[in-house]
Amino acid sequence: MKFVNPAFLFALSAIAIPIIIHLFNFRKYKKVYFTNVRFLREVQQETQSRSRLRHLLVLACRILALSFLVFAFAQPFIPAENAQVVAGEKVISVYIDNSFSMDAVNKNGTLLDEAKKRAAEIVSAFKASDRFQLLTNDFEGRHQRLVNREEFLEMLDEVRISPAVRSASEVASRIFDLLSGETAVQKKAYFISDFQKTVTDLGQVKNDTAVLCTLLPITALEKSNVYIDSCWFSSPVRQAGVNEQLNVRIRNVSGKTLENNPVKLFINGQQKTPASYNIDPESETTVMLSFALRETGIQQCRVEINDYPVTFDDKFFFSFDVAKNIPVMSINSSDKPADADNPENQNKSINKLFKDSLFLLTNVQENKVDYSQLGSNKLIILNGLKNISSGMAQELKRFVDKGGSLLVFPHAQADLGSYKPFLSALGANGYERLDTVNTKVDRLNYEHEIYRDVFEKRPDNIDLPVVLGHYAITKSTRSNEEYLMRLQNGNVFLARYASGKGKVYLCAVPLAQDFSNFTRHALFVPTVYKIAVFSQAVRPLFYTIGRDEVIDVSATTPSGENVFHIRGEQEGPGGGFDIIPEHRVVDNSISVYVRGQVQSSGNYTLWLGENRLTGLSFNYDRKESDLNCYTAEELTAKKDEAGLQNFSLLESGARSLTDVLAEIDQGKKLWRTCILLALLFLGTEIMLLRFWKT
Repeated sequence: MKFVNPAFLFALSAIAIPIIIHLFNFRKYKKVYFTNVRFLREVQQETQSRSRLRHLLVLACRILALSFLVFAFAQPFIPAENAQVVAGEKVISVYIDNSFSMDAVNKNGTLLDEAKKRAAEIVSAFKASDRFQLLTNDFEGRHQRLVNREEFLEMLDEVRISPAVRSASEVASRIFDLLSGETAVQKKAYFISDFQKTVTDLGQVKNDTAVLCTLLPITALEKSNVYIDSCWFSSPVRQAGVNEQLNVRIRNVSGKTLENNPVKLFINGQQKTPASYNIDPESETTVMLSFALRETGIQQCRVEINDYPVTFDDKFFFSFDVAKNIPVMSINSSDKPADADNPENQNKSINKLFKDSLFLLTNVQENKVDYSQLGSNKLIILNGLKNISSGMAQELKRFVDKGGSLLVFPHAQADLGSYKPFLSALGANGYERLDTVNTKVDRLNYEHEIYRDVFEKRPDNIDLPVVLGHYAITKSTRSNEEYLMRLQNGNVFLARYASGKGKVYLCAVPLAQDFSNFTRHALFVPTVYKIAVFSQAVRPLFYTIGRDEVIDVSATTPSGENVFHIRGEQEGPGGGFDIIPEHRVVDNSISVYVRGQVQSSGNYTLWLGENRLTGLSFNYDRKESDLNCYTAEELTAKKDEAGLQNFSLLESGARSLTDVLAEIDQGKKLWRTCILLALLFLGTEIMLLRFWKT
């Protein structure tokens, strides 16, 4: 036991006063003479013995009452184990997890309400002169400073559920950054959370041992949830009139088995394709929804399920564009006219293929190319160019880097020296030499997206193109080559390379019939057709709130007073939700940044001035949907495994957190007990004097 004010113990010398009074009894006795005092002597002896006992008990009560009164002023306490009582200013940081999972309930209400109550109890355990920081998942600027107790409590009242999700390592880093610049004698941090397994990454914490950290877990009564985790299409490109297959992944983090639960799909506000799902406890399932689009343009969609009580993740929003047409440019050799009616024209097969209304074909000769128009196309075909000029090579690389697709058919007498640096800059293998040996295509990459849905089933003896001569394509392990067709001798006939944000398709033969029968073969149409279809930019179906994701809008350029806007789907351009996001131009590529301005899940639209560019969909982070949390034992094991010696775990139970923290910080105080004992002994003394008559 120790004392806060040990100097008061000198007052124990006052115990001598009642002792002296009892040792020197100043009462005078009057003698009375009797003839026979035999009977009186017995009575006198008995009374004197009882009186002596009574006086000794009163003396003991007075000594004890005085002693405990002195102890109360000296403030005795029992120090907590391994704790050091530190005097001086303290800085305390309190983190409250205000994510969606804290909307669950326990016997005291929602977890967030209990977290706010505990935070108030924490600051009450410290002196009013100490300074405090409140931190939530929102990482607000006003929370990046130290305040007094009153300001802390005011900010605490304003804490609400937020879609923001932060990992334990992010929160710890934020706290350590603020407290590292403080010179207080003691720095403490309290983490109040349900400690979900998806975000509690104690192993990633960059520790600051100067800060004493305490984990305060809060547990919900029920940890069950069924939610939509994600969705995706089986094919990366959407087309009008084509049957689309949407895959919806649903997770069940509960002990319940669900059967025949409905799934609803809405496209532009209209319900499509009702379906149902069955799912086992603690598992996931994928539901496939099939539908066909009849309209082009922006399609804004959502998928819904019904689940209670956690409902924030029962809707999943996504959007995509269906192109009215795909602009294609064919750059033809100037050796021959670009007349489609000329039977000797090498571009005849291209013209026939792209007569479909889905495509918008532009033919241009290589010496009449307007480079400013390249970016308005999705696919550019180099049809039999003898050589590639440096200017054209530079512009085509810029086109591919920004997301365009390039299909190369060489000239019959190609200048391989000009092709080599051009293809190398694109990250593609180059033409090595002309091989005039007759061969044929003997392998087709059925797993490639170009051919994945071309065949209902794989034919056993498929007729493949015959090759009379071809350019051998170099083999390099540094390129990301994906072959579409391969020759009998192992050379590549048609390959695809990823380059920048775009793609490069390289064919080993010109379109001339004296090289191969590819243009007359049945595979020519689906191959080039699918290359054109897949040349469309594949935009993300959705974005996640809280993640600083980049929205690529390279195809457009703001000018003058026309700026980007993100507007709510339901309000349109007239009002409602409307923000001007940040945009940057880097290497002729435009990117838009939301920077946390979108806080509600839903479908939105990106505008440039009054031009509607594309649909944007935002969903809440699904990390909050998995309600599996660490137990106190698991948290202790995790922090010990991570070597976080300055971290501790605290469970207050039914006791006030203020008392628990005060006891931990200052030890177990005994002054109240001393006052009670002093009053008890004083009361005992009064009872002895009043009721024990001699």
